[in-house]
Amino acid sequence: MPKMKTHRGAAKRFKNNKAGNKIKFKRAHLRHNLSAKTKDTKRELQQTGYVGETDFERVTRMLRGE
Repeated sequence: MPKMKTHRGAAKRFKNNKAGNKIKFKRAHLRHNLSAKTKDTKRELQQTGYVGETDFERVTRMLRGE
């Protein structure tokens, strides 16, 4: 049986944190139409997001290559 490949789309979007117990991602909506967004909104969107427990197992499987 050949080795399973990592889902490349997921590998580009998600990374494990240093402890390895959470998966972090960059938030969306910070590429264009920035003049319509408030300063507070843009600052919130800069923050790293963490995958919730409902999607955690699915994203982990994609990163492991199952």
